[in-house]
Amino acid sequence: MNLPEEALSPSQLEIMEIIWDKGEVAAVEVRELLASGRELARETVRTMLERMEAKGWLKHRVVGRTFFYSAAVPRGATAGQKVIELIDTVCGGSPERLMTALLDYRGLTAEEAVRIETLIKQARDRKPGQRS
Repeated sequence: MNLPEEALSPSQLEIMEIIWDKGEVAAVEVRELLASGRELARETVRTMLERMEAKGWLKHRVVGRTFFYSAAVPRGATAGQKVIELIDTVCGGSPERLMTALLDYRGLTAEEAVRIETLIKQARDRKPGQRS
């Protein structure tokens, strides 16, 4: 899956996280969830949602006068693309460098290590080019 060409700003990523978590959200609810402790004008949120839809990140449907937004791009595809960009730009194309940095600078819990070991085993068992 191709991601939209234009990357998300931190505020837009915050909106995407809300929509990925909820599935489909009314614009007014996005504003309420974003506001939590800060003032956000209705028009500001509406403009951000419209721009994100124009970029290809969101889609909407209208029920009465209410706009409901949902993700046009799945969370996993976004994360996967960002990891590939990180590997290519920061790690010189080496997934091993990414894992080394993760282990050296963040570490893993025992549970995370077990899940990652399972993912590695599944990756070994897959045919080339096949995704999980």
